[in-house]
Amino acid sequence: MNRDDLSLYLDDHLQVARIKDYCPNGLQVQGKPIIKTLVSGVTASLALIEEAIALKADAIMVHHGWFWKNDDARVIGQLHSRLKLLMDHEINLFAYHLPLDVHPVLGNNAQLAKVMGWKPLMGSKRASLGSASPMDGLIWEGHPEASQKTLGQLARSISGRLGRDPLVIGDLNKPIKRIAWCTGGAQGYINQAIEMKVDAYISGEVSEQTFHAAEESGVAYIAAGHHATERYGIGALGEFVAQKYKLKHQFVDIPNPV
Repeated sequence: MNRDDLSLYLDDHLQVARIKDYCPNGLQVQGKPIIKTLVSGVTASLALIEEAIALKADAIMVHHGWFWKNDDARVIGQLHSRLKLLMDHEINLFAYHLPLDVHPVLGNNAQLAKVMGWKPLMGSKRASLGSASPMDGLIWEGHPEASQKTLGQLARSISGRLGRDPLVIGDLNKPIKRIAWCTGGAQGYINQAIEMKVDAYISGEVSEQTFHAAEESGVAYIAAGHHATERYGIGALGEFVAQKYKLKHQFVDIPNPV
């Protein structure tokens, strides 16, 4: 697969140009012009690059790439080590942050719902690609599986399927009929979830004020892990690309307890 053709296709498929973000989306580091082997992973860490080299990958595709808005622009320290290793082996780096979060099929929220058996409500809040704010509509809303009728059952189901014990705020016996979720570091949207009048809100991380918002509103909160909730979108995107263009693909999960 030609690198530039793949870049153009993904930019179009994920509607990169229509989404404002805090980092460049798409091809972040240019490598070999022809891609045969693709590795996907959550974050473009040194460990992921080393695994990609061992797998003789021509490209890496991640959700968390580099060159964030408030990053130090100098290529020193951690970035230098990562970038040098990547460029020494001529490996392409593709990164898709918000464009992957909001995709209705391959996105993190969509894929987490698939893993957990959640049923999104028709007309529920989704990312508006034409919105002035890239964060508008990131929260999804729906119903849990029949086996997740209480907060305790929901938490145990999350633990079993994501392989990580979540932090739970709320009465474990609380009935759960309607939920909202947003993967990653979206705990700040708990107030939006409260306005949606759901029984529980699930995201990846937790802040000090999240506890008080949940306790005082009666909306339960589950922090299921930033990494744990965002493993599925990038793996789905990698597999989608591999099947479409007949590439060799492997998702590499670098353990991260956060």
